[in-house]
Amino acid sequence: MRRIIKGAHTMQLTGIHHVTAITAQAAQNRRFYVETLGLRLVKKTVNQDDTSAYHLFYADGAGSPGTDLTFFDWPTAPAKRGTHSITRTSLRVASEASLDFWRERLNAAGVKVSDTRLLNGRAVLDFEDPEGQRLTLIVDGGTIPFVAWEKSPVPAEHQIRGLGPVTISVPQVERTELVLTKLLGLERIADYRDAAHASGDIHVFRIGEGGPAAELNVAVEPGLAPAREGAGGVHHLALRTPSFGEYDEWAERLRASGYPNSGPVDRFYFRSLYLREPNGVLIEIASDGPGFATDEPFETMGEGLSLPPFLESKRAAIEAGLKPLA
Repeated sequence: MRRIIKGAHTMQLTGIHHVTAITAQAAQNRRFYVETLGLRLVKKTVNQDDTSAYHLFYADGAGSPGTDLTFFDWPTAPAKRGTHSITRTSLRVASEASLDFWRERLNAAGVKVSDTRLLNGRAVLDFEDPEGQRLTLIVDGGTIPFVAWEKSPVPAEHQIRGLGPVTISVPQVERTELVLTKLLGLERIADYRDAAHASGDIHVFRIGEGGPAAELNVAVEPGLAPAREGAGGVHHLALRTPSFGEYDEWAERLRASGYPNSGPVDRFYFRSLYLREPNGVLIEIASDGPGFATDEPFETMGEGLSLPPFLESKRAAIEAGLKPLA
């Protein structure tokens, strides 16, 4: 671990890029996130490492970095909750009036939703998707740019504006904190408790300039058994790097540190680097570009099956192995 702490940062991660979760019910998943939550399906593609599975990207109207909640469609058992895992994903809305709107909308859809409460100084609502994915709506003040989706069933002023803080659970924080701060450049800025959802202290790490779109929460829960991956759980979270130049610097920094990582991976819609923090949670560094309109018109993003160029020759076989989403 000693090599991690050498060298000054010339680049800075800027926030949460995306969160990738797991569904065993792709059609139900699409209905919930598009028709109930009002997000835009901006990209319908496949898991590049397992082309039998959809990879669905839900986001704001433009598929902006920092707004996408994505899902691998795997026929797997439900996740077992526990530590060594990503436990909760926040979705930002503009105001407490939006929380009132959402409590009414979710109740009408048969979704169990909490009362509005304050969490680390921000108003929130907690709920779960049909497979038990743990989600929180959080007020961001309405100042962070986002692109409304004109075809959403949700009025523009109440639409989900992107990803908020993500919470991971670990049994010990010390080694995780070292990697987050010394290797990835995050800063620990606060601690709080959330008796409703975590058994121990929660440490807040600021990503870049911080704020509701740029925080990682680390809950310390040594009394929990390890989680087991599955439907209704989260596979990984990705942190934003704004440019290819900085992405290349991150690739070199990880290589030079000696910390185990994937090395550069080109996902076509963005470039990726993967590493596991010391308690096993998978973290990705992802570039903001080139974006989801790279291979299809902006107006019709997500309507057809998109494949990166290196999979295009296998389109017929891939399409034959996928279930209809309708």
